[in-house]
Amino acid sequence: MKGIIFQLLEEAVTRRAGADVWDELLAETHLDGAYTSLGKYPDEELRRLVAAASARFGSEPDQVVRWFGQQAISMLAQRYPHFFAPYRSTRSFVLGLNGIIHPEVRKLYLGAETPNFEWTEEPDGALLMGYNSSRRMCTFAQGMVEGAAKVFGEDVRVEHVRCFHRGDPDCLLRLGFGRAPVA
Repeated sequence: MKGIIFQLLEEAVTRRAGADVWDELLAETHLDGAYTSLGKYPDEELRRLVAAASARFGSEPDQVVRWFGQQAISMLAQRYPHFFAPYRSTRSFVLGLNGIIHPEVRKLYLGAETPNFEWTEEPDGALLMGYNSSRRMCTFAQGMVEGAAKVFGEDVRVEHVRCFHRGDPDCLLRLGFGRAPVA
């Protein structure tokens, strides 16, 4: 996994609980935390950090991964606004992942392994998102979609129609879009 993901996790945890908590998670997992954005690190290190954060925050690991996805996308929108600028909605943004955004990510971060998405439009305007990745981080993808909705000022409802975490052979998420309620 590319180091940018670890850097984003560090920033998310630090924003939520402080730098001391990040250092404690590193100590608990026996990791040094010296992640460079272009470096490549074992996926297992992320799993260990998520497990430690899960215990620390009193949340299930999938909840931590989903929360992290939500946080990561807003940080990415701040760092790389040009990835978001061409899009006017969450729907158009997620539909551009395979063909536009992920190739750009692979240019920036050589060797990055991005998931692949398959799309089917539903008659009611929802999208079915097939998620394909050996990492099996569909809750991260869900969090990123939810975070993107915040970036675009929209509301999104995500339902796991099929999920390999429930024993299904693949992951299929249903995304329903709307405008965010006015506060």
